[in-house]
Amino acid sequence: MREIIPQTLWIGNARDARDVKGVLDLGISAIIDLAMEEPPITFPREIVYCRLPLIDGEENHPPVLQTAIETLMRFIQVEEPTLVACSGGMSRSPAIVAAALSKINAISFDQTIKQIAATGPCDVAPGLWNEIQALLELNK
Repeated sequence: MREIIPQTLWIGNARDARDVKGVLDLGISAIIDLAMEEPPITFPREIVYCRLPLIDGEENHPPVLQTAIETLMRFIQVEEPTLVACSGGMSRSPAIVAAALSKINAISFDQTIKQIAATGPCDVAPGLWNEIQALLELNK
């Protein structure tokens, strides 16, 4: 798990998200679970759990993609300590984090994903990249 915004935003994988003690120890109170191929996680009441399953390729349902970005934006804006997780923590999670931060900070998705890639592994699937780019352009 890697911290993107101190005490506010983390990117992780399915194993990180399932470590309830580790999540609680970090003060994380919201999890956005993007892993379609992983079973849902049961958390204690202290954790807000949002399951918005995405795939690494194309053919994501646009409202689910939009909801993932907007939900994360809201959590960041109110400084809700949030973990964004997918199976490997290298494609969907960084992509959704970059999309939300690019909208909040009014900078390009390309620039934001480069900043995130500088913090750790990042390999966004081309299909997902294209879908997010198109969605961000549509909502300018």
